[in-house]
Amino acid sequence: MKKLNLPEFSYKLKKQGERFYIYDPVRRKYLLLTPEEWVRQHLLHYLMEHLGYPRGLITTETGLRYNGMLRRSDLLVHSPQGQPFLLAECKAPEVPLSNEVFRQISVYNQTLKAAVLLVSNGLQHFCCKFNPELNKWQFLPQIPHWNEY
Repeated sequence: MKKLNLPEFSYKLKKQGERFYIYDPVRRKYLLLTPEEWVRQHLLHYLMEHLGYPRGLITTETGLRYNGMLRRSDLLVHSPQGQPFLLAECKAPEVPLSNEVFRQISVYNQTLKAAVLLVSNGLQHFCCKFNPELNKWQFLPQIPHWNEY
């Protein structure tokens, strides 16, 4: 897999036939290792190990309904009160972070209403936070540490 612009971590892989699987510590199971999953696992470990996000408040591949259709968010962090706090959309490294990616996460957030949005392809990361005083989203210079909120 491609080297990403995220810290390396100690991951567990297993091989079944011709396919590799990576262990997801949130779901506590092995998942098919795709380029997008590689990014998701790196981002997940970065949030937990470097930014202090509690594993117990993180869900991956969360189902949600939008316009009657079932969708899945890549990574969702809840506040200690159980409210959606940070919503992340992960793409494979070769997928550019286009307006379509931002539209996708904003559509998901119409249902979830997270305060912080994050998009990453493992090479680039964009994070923004809703400012209620200005009633608009503002890009952040970096992903916030858990203790900042």
